[in-house]
Amino acid sequence: MTDSGLVTTSSSAGLILSAGTRDRLRRAMPESTRRAYTGDLHRFLTWCAGQALLPTIPPRTDEHLTAGLRQLRTADADVHLVVTEYVNALADAGRAPASIERALAAIAAAHRTATGERLRTDGPRQVLRAYRRDRATTGPGVRVRKAAPVTITALRAMTDALDRSTATGVRDTALLVLGFALGARRSELAALDITDLSFTSEGLQVEIRTAKTDHSSLGRTAALPYGTNPATCPVRTAQAWLSVLAEHNRSTGPLFVRIDRHGRLGRVPTGRGSTDGRLTGQAVALIVARTARTAALDPAAAWSGHSLRRGFATETYRTGADPLRIARAGGWKDGSATLLGYIETVDRWQANPLTGVGL
Repeated sequence: MTDSGLVTTSSSAGLILSAGTRDRLRRAMPESTRRAYTGDLHRFLTWCAGQALLPTIPPRTDEHLTAGLRQLRTADADVHLVVTEYVNALADAGRAPASIERALAAIAAAHRTATGERLRTDGPRQVLRAYRRDRATTGPGVRVRKAAPVTITALRAMTDALDRSTATGVRDTALLVLGFALGARRSELAALDITDLSFTSEGLQVEIRTAKTDHSSLGRTAALPYGTNPATCPVRTAQAWLSVLAEHNRSTGPLFVRIDRHGRLGRVPTGRGSTDGRLTGQAVALIVARTARTAALDPAAAWSGHSLRRGFATETYRTGADPLRIARAGGWKDGSATLLGYIETVDRWQANPLTGVGL
């Protein structure tokens, strides 16, 4: 073994990647995406076993799933045709197109890792395209439910519904307000540390160290000015939550942490989750949905962690903010199709070409 950790072999492979290299390759993908891909790949190989293409279902570990793909490839099976048939089976089962798209991405990524070759996806994508067209003609009942945007009115209703005499109420207020003001993804909120916040005479600066689309982890700095309403002011709500953390001797570590029913912060010794007690992205989404219900917001709307980010985009654009500034403040790519789609929901009425035409 060399100093670098590489292991030489006498096989044609030449060498085996070190444990440290494999670990960095694994962590290059966001943990939430990796978990989702692992589940997608396991479901695919389970289906393959049900079709007698594999002798058994591989255990749900990266190593066994990768080995299962290699086994499938050496079993005289045309993987491209197998995946095409699998996509069709998912369509027959009524899976959402976005879920099928992710499953296809997971299989393709794993196939590349297992074999060093790209998986042909033209057949699966044609099946998926036909499935999308079929769904589009069956009526609105099957259309994708998009996250409801949290408007300023909705945000005030949500913060008013929280009991800010409790640590949980103070935390959830800060989480909702900062999530909206940053236009943050739920993963970005969960990843914030106390030291990512700094205060100036103008307001609050927040360092977003990395993001879903920030593949180089360049990060961005968000500037949040004082608000006019204390209950929804990013600066004041953040300060209130930091004061609670300070009372519990927390000056470093995760910004948003778990709170149990006894008011204890962080993970208790017998609890689950990360040892530092950091909230997960899923927990952020649950807080948004729970608070929307408490505030008696539209129960038919899809309230989720993404509601804060979408609300930031639509509300700032509604007041006349430049789309480029919105994109850069919220961490969208310049010209983001997703952001333009949010803006379109405002322009549908605000800049309607029929307005004033004389109908």
